[in-house]
Amino acid sequence: MRRFGAVPFIALLVLLCGSVPVRSDGSDHRYKDGDPVPLYANKVGPFHNPSETYRYFDLPFCVPDDVKEKREALGEVLNGDRLVSAPYKLDFLQEKDSSSVCQKKLSKEDVGRFRAAVDKDYYFQMYYDDLPIWGFIGKVDKEGKDPSDFKYYLYKHIHFDIFYNKDRVIEINVRTDPNALVDLTEDKEVDVEFLYTVKWKETTTPFENRMDKYSQSSSLPHHLEIHWFSIINSCVTVLLLTGFLATILMRVLKNDFVKYAHDEESAEDQEETGWKYIHGDVFRYPKHKSLFAACLGSGTQLFTLTVFIFILALVGVFYPYNRGALFTALVVIYALTSGIAGYVATSFYCQLEGTNWVRNLLLTGCLFCGPLFLTFCFLNTVAIAYTATAALPFGTIVVIVLIWTLVTSPLLVLGGIAGKNSKAEFQAPVRTTKYPREIPPLPWYRGTIPQMAMAGFLPFSAIYIELYYIFASVWGHRIYTIYSILFIVFIILLIVTAFITVALTYFQLAAEDHEWWWRSFLCGGSTGLFIYAYCLYYYYARSDMSGFMQTSFFFGYMACVCYGFFLMLGAIGFRAALLFVRHIYRSIKCE
Repeated sequence: MRRFGAVPFIALLVLLCGSVPVRSDGSDHRYKDGDPVPLYANKVGPFHNPSETYRYFDLPFCVPDDVKEKREALGEVLNGDRLVSAPYKLDFLQEKDSSSVCQKKLSKEDVGRFRAAVDKDYYFQMYYDDLPIWGFIGKVDKEGKDPSDFKYYLYKHIHFDIFYNKDRVIEINVRTDPNALVDLTEDKEVDVEFLYTVKWKETTTPFENRMDKYSQSSSLPHHLEIHWFSIINSCVTVLLLTGFLATILMRVLKNDFVKYAHDEESAEDQEETGWKYIHGDVFRYPKHKSLFAACLGSGTQLFTLTVFIFILALVGVFYPYNRGALFTALVVIYALTSGIAGYVATSFYCQLEGTNWVRNLLLTGCLFCGPLFLTFCFLNTVAIAYTATAALPFGTIVVIVLIWTLVTSPLLVLGGIAGKNSKAEFQAPVRTTKYPREIPPLPWYRGTIPQMAMAGFLPFSAIYIELYYIFASVWGHRIYTIYSILFIVFIILLIVTAFITVALTYFQLAAEDHEWWWRSFLCGGSTGLFIYAYCLYYYYARSDMSGFMQTSFFFGYMACVCYGFFLMLGAIGFRAALLFVRHIYRSIKCE
């Protein structure tokens, strides 16, 4: 009992760590003239490879005498942030003109490292009073067509333009002096003096609005116009599709009901055809029912997780550069919703007259976490080999394991026990016969894979325009803030998935194929496969990502995300099909 008593405490602790906006130190962001304002250097990396980032001082920049590492919250570490005190001194309202950071003799090895970084378009990221700043470390002069004629330069002079309102920092911009360059083209020692300039300017922008400029890029008129066009396009698609399907299904079902009612009145014509003919088999439990129940439980948990994330996004928790808030929310909410997976899986498994509910619970717990854990182990090993900041420290891994051990697993077990004791019975409106009927031979296009292709294409076509913006945000440097549009797209996705699964289930039953359980789940979840196919297109046609580490991170983690979509939408598709099948068989009399 003491073990379960620790669950709310740990969950509350993690929530508190993740929900409080990150501060650079204990200050309230108010400063007096001459006060030190915290400046932290975060990371450097190739501009086109967002996952491949390294610690700032992995490159031979000027190192301050006293390097302090900032303690990070869980979400920040998962985000790859590794903040250390920067070599620049930007005290409040203190202007500087070409101040020296340090004088340094770059060895041949240092020149080679800087040149390789400049060649890959390395950028640096810092945080000044919690405001993010970026800049490139150098440039390549490509006047000659032959790569051997390229010249590589390092920027040695940085200009900081800082805006303030009374006693608070509002905005900071960084630019590099294009004339203050260090030639890195040849492998030889170079003497360099790193310089920086600080200018302060007053502004009337209130402190509460200082983060607005980071979200404005996604709210520009032409971006909004494209977004709303995609929404209207999707809505029209949905209305036409759902109206078309509803009209056809209602007309066909009405004819079926009239026909079957007439057959019951006519004693001479006892021959049954179509979906009524298989009424004794349609509620026959599926094969591998433990796996089926586990898929349904995991899919329901992921759906709940997605809804909670949307609620947090819509109330403004994930404002731009609230570092790690999304990752923290994902970890915490997934842990706290594991009881839903346990309850749904075990309850449904017991309804299907399953007996080994403990094994079913273990399968539910490992169904999504297992592949995710194996993927993480491989990718973390790759990140360690690259010495990238994406490699999680041992302490963070221990924290995640503790959350899984002390929160996720106990809640999963409690949910499973509650599901087993719910004593719910499967509601089947017709009796199942002792022996299954033989399924008649069907044309190839009624097979599982062609049906999945049809079922996945329509929902994917309703969301693919929005996918580009999400990918450009997650795997690029764009900022996504229009969560209301994303939520509408998500609702559209659910509606189309449910309707197309119901339609295909009807056509399957009308063809006297009664094995609809797994088919409805696979058809509902097939959109996840289309999203993964879009990943291939995006990587090779729309992005400039390259290298083994970035490729493995992109396809590895996107495989986990698409697998999660497969489970979630599969559960939605099956639930819709189950409601439909129960409804039509409840509406007729079957002997």
